[in-house]
Order: sequence, then structure tokens, then C-alpha cells
Amino acid sequence: MVFLTTALWLRSRLTDRYWRVQEVLRHARHFRGRKNRCYRLAVRAVTRAFVKCTRARRVKKRSMRTLWINRITAASQEHGLKYPAFIGNLIKVQLRMSCCDADPLQKPAQLCQVELNRKVLADLAIYEPKTFKSLAALAKRRRQEGFAAALGDGKEPEGIFSRVVQYH
Repeated sequence: MVFLTTALWLRSRLTDRYWRVQEVLRHARHFRGRKNRCYRLAVRAVTRAFVKCTRARRVKKRSMRTLWINRITAASQEHGLKYPAFIGNLIKVQLRMSCCDADPLQKPAQLCQVELNRKVLADLAIYEPKTFKSLAALAKRRRQEGFAAALGDGKEPEGIFSRVVQYH
């Protein structure tokens, strides 16, 4: 095709504009009133809907995390632990399960390792109560070990002055 003038050489925007308008109107088809027919109103409504959709994805993540935490809290309270104690002691333990059929020549750090996050713990609390009970027992035992290590042998270290000073 040969363009004899600059005006003919410049491409026509009409078809591009048509398809852009149709795309916006396609996204606005389910809106009520003139927002699904008038382009100017449809652009505003579609833009606003996309912004709300983006915000909703973030809110959904937050609400799901809150739901998981509530489920773990309820399940851990059944076993006599509060949520911070349960999660804190499981993180200290760093639960990892290795695959049974992994290559024995691989290093242990390269084996298939799975850390239990809040979503998995919440699912275990609902669908696998015995497994969750064993995790709670593990966290409780780890907590008791921490208390015993913090107390030591029960004697005050030498060279430390306590607030109670006995005068003779």
C-alpha cells in the first residue's frame, strides 16, 4: 500500500476508539441505569469498580488471616494453651516434615520441607483434631522446657544484689 500524503499515512483512530469504548461498555453491562449505556458514566463506574475490586482482594486476605487465627485460638484453648503461646512455641520448634521417598544422596537441607502456616494449622484444627492435639502437646512440652531453662536450678546467681537486703 502506498501513502501519497501525510494525512493518509497517519493511521485512523476510529477503529481503535470503537474497540476501546466497547471494552469499557462490556465491563459495564451488569451496572444499573445509564452506567451501562453511556460511555462517560460507564468509564467512571468501571474505574471505580476496578478500584473496589483491588481493595477487596487485600481485605479478603486480612479477613482470611483473622479467620485462621480465630480457629487456631479456639482449638488451642481446648488443649489449654493460648494462641501466642501455641504459635510462639511452634515457631521455636520449627516443624518440618521431610518426604519419605526423597533421594538419599541429597543434603538434608535440600529435602522436601514443609512449614506449617496458619492456614494449614487452621485446617488441621478442623479436619484433623488428633494431629492438632499432638501439635498442642508438642507446643506445651516446648513451653515447659522453656520455663525450666529460664528458672535454672532455682538459685540466685552470685554477685547480683536483689532488692531485699537483709541487715544483721
